[in-house]
Amino acid sequence: MNLQELNELDLSNIGSWPGPVKAILILIICILMGVGWYYFNTADQLARLEKEQRQELKLRKTFEKKQAKAVNLEKYKAQLDDMKQSFGTMLRQLPNKTEVAELLVDVSQTGLATGLEFELFDPMGEKRKEFYAELPIKIRVKGEYHQFGSFISGLASLPRIVTIHNIRIKPKKGKRRGRLLVMDAIVKTYRYLDQEGGK
Repeated sequence: MNLQELNELDLSNIGSWPGPVKAILILIICILMGVGWYYFNTADQLARLEKEQRQELKLRKTFEKKQAKAVNLEKYKAQLDDMKQSFGTMLRQLPNKTEVAELLVDVSQTGLATGLEFELFDPMGEKRKEFYAELPIKIRVKGEYHQFGSFISGLASLPRIVTIHNIRIKPKKGKRRGRLLVMDAIVKTYRYLDQEGGK
């Protein structure tokens, strides 16, 4: 079959076409139908399948995490009980209102016991937090470097929580300078706010 014969094919009478041309036409129609079927039906299904597979992976990871937690639930409960106990112990280290004065005396006694000389001991206003109050004390002490170390160590060994912040150490000015230093710092003590209005 040549090109001339192809041009003479009658589109209104496809049945009279030669066999090889009919076979090619049927093949083209099948390919077009396959492409159309894929485009209008299968492509959406494949996209949905991919989305569902991603969702499945996500859910599987979530399940594995939750399963790991469920397996260790008893350990988590024991750990929570331990945390509650240690939190209670820490709360007991926060003095109530009546014990704050004693704690202030303990701080100053600790400084004096290490041989430091207080130039300033100024309790500042109490700052209330969620369940505790913070009482900062501005201090300036004079002494030797090792005495400062003993003082801070003594504060750490007090039975109540005491922290020290904004430490600045400089040489003492004046005639008897020698090895004397001056330390400015803020010592913070804390007290527990009880449930009845935080008093």
